[in-house]
Amino acid sequence: MSTVLVTGGSGFIAGHVIIQLLEQGHTVRSTIRSLSKEPAVRLVLDDSGMVRGDALSFVETELMADAGWPDAAEGAEYVIHLASPIHTGKVKDENDVIAPARDGALRVLRAARDAGVRRVVLTSAFHAVGFGHGHLDHVFTEDDWSPLNGPGVDAYGRSKILAERAAWDFVGQPGTTLELTTILPVAVMGPVMGADVSGANHIVQNSLNGQMPGYPNMFVPIVDVRDVAAAHVAAMTSPAAAGQRFLVGTGEPAIAMKEVGAILRAELGAAASKTPTRTIPNVVVRLAARFNDEFKPVAADLGYVKRVSNEKLRTVLGVTPRPAREAIVAAGRSMVERGLV
Repeated sequence: MSTVLVTGGSGFIAGHVIIQLLEQGHTVRSTIRSLSKEPAVRLVLDDSGMVRGDALSFVETELMADAGWPDAAEGAEYVIHLASPIHTGKVKDENDVIAPARDGALRVLRAARDAGVRRVVLTSAFHAVGFGHGHLDHVFTEDDWSPLNGPGVDAYGRSKILAERAAWDFVGQPGTTLELTTILPVAVMGPVMGADVSGANHIVQNSLNGQMPGYPNMFVPIVDVRDVAAAHVAAMTSPAAAGQRFLVGTGEPAIAMKEVGAILRAELGAAASKTPTRTIPNVVVRLAARFNDEFKPVAADLGYVKRVSNEKLRTVLGVTPRPAREAIVAAGRSMVERGLV
């Protein structure tokens, strides 16, 4: 088994990746922004079923600083780079999101190259593939790239596009033997870890808490975090994965947000009593988008059902993802069990 560096070890996807790597017998080194957080991160992982915790260690690094990265990469055969800022909607300075994503990825790649790492698996996002195109009659594949300034592309989306393109440019330099694979998940839901709720799981939490007056006429492609983690782990060692992008989705059409609420009400009973049932008219969402940039990505995709191929995920990586319904229910139940709603 190999030594694997996992960046951003306190994150949602990273936690599931770490657990799966340890289950498979790997030694894991993970980066966190402060070693003072290590006990809390270990507690969350233990509570989530971590085995072989003695094979997990931590190193302190920052995406915007060089310190610590050479030590973090030293002796690692593989790197799974998950650390990246998550900030959707309007930001005061887009560079606060873009620079850590792009420059952080390059910092990790340089450290990996210099340490003789075999392969880096970098987490991108569906934002780098399926946003900003308008309402195409199209099944999105790994050959697609989102335009930087297309409708509905926000600072977070641009950070993912620019970071991934920079990474491919880096390994494309003459003489570079470092292998790169990128993972591009759609909206990630599934069992939470600890008290933090991140990513698309906020849709579930806000629904259960009754914090949404209704659902926009929006359709979301959803995938379970456990399958996203499995894709990262499989991409790490699969010979055919080198130099490839992989979309990670269920293969189902995007699901209506109102259907997310219906699934929660059907499966969680009284715990979902506050979940809304109404749909917000399109005209209201479009009007809100004129005054609030956070609504612009929603308004851009009203009524649009995105279709996402998962052929390479299944045939190359051998990952058969759970249905979206299972991810939604697992997210909701874990939040109820942990008192997060």
